[in-house]
Amino acid sequence: MRVIRTIVELREALEYMRQGGHGPVGFVPTMGYLHEGHASLLRKAGEKSGTVVMSIFVNPLQFGPNEDFASYPRDEQRDLELAEREGADLVFIPSVEEMYPQPIRTGVTVSSLTTQLCGASRPGHFDGVTTVVSKLFHIVQPDYAFFGLKDAQQVAVLRRMVSDLNMNVDIIACPIVREEDGLALSSRNVYLSSEERRQALVLSRSLREVRQAMEEGSIRTVEEARSLLVSVISESPLAVIDYAEILTFPDLEELEGGSRLTDAGGEVIIALAVKFGRTRLIDNNVFIPKEAHALV
Repeated sequence: MRVIRTIVELREALEYMRQGGHGPVGFVPTMGYLHEGHASLLRKAGEKSGTVVMSIFVNPLQFGPNEDFASYPRDEQRDLELAEREGADLVFIPSVEEMYPQPIRTGVTVSSLTTQLCGASRPGHFDGVTTVVSKLFHIVQPDYAFFGLKDAQQVAVLRRMVSDLNMNVDIIACPIVREEDGLALSSRNVYLSSEERRQALVLSRSLREVRQAMEEGSIRTVEEARSLLVSVISESPLAVIDYAEILTFPDLEELEGGSRLTDAGGEVIIALAVKFGRTRLIDNNVFIPKEAHALV
């Protein structure tokens, strides 16, 4: 495994790999502090690609003025050990100055998809995501890029960016990886106190209970599903709900509260963001309601 810190060196290394016939390039962009979710992305990249590139870059553009850019967890040595264990060939670790050598005046914005869910509570966040991912795609020129569905809105936004701008890369969405008790893996889980972490299990439980109630037919409408979701989350005294929504996926369009879940005509997403203390966690479930036999 080779660690690279400059754009010029990365491009030279990738050109060498391509000339050597190493096969398709798979790319896993990360902000570091890697966990098993990232490891699963690297394994998937290894299955589909001849060369696996991972980037580690905490992107300042996607953090708001009161968010945790400075304190975002970082552990480069630990990250490199995981990357090597999971078969990464090249690890790109640029500095902020390498990625943004001058004040940036050009950005990438995906409209509509970024105005709800995390986009509503974190203005400008997705502009920072799409801008840095666009830069990384131009630098790496991957055949495939791998993202976890825990950030399902991010997956939807990036797929739309790639489609609208005719970028020659396939976005591969990979399943959410969870702890044995159901908590979705996140680099921010390290911020949780033991009691906050215990209560955070309500997130995955609320998604399971709503999905089960749909399959059993005890709830049929969007409003009933949303009410149950909020009710279950509210059982946790420390939980402060940012949002708990049910939208179409991947267009992220609102569904009328009284409409049947099957009226979406395709996939829907149950998405939530909840704060425990100072830590904001997200989770979701993407599915086709008509697969629930009681609703057909």
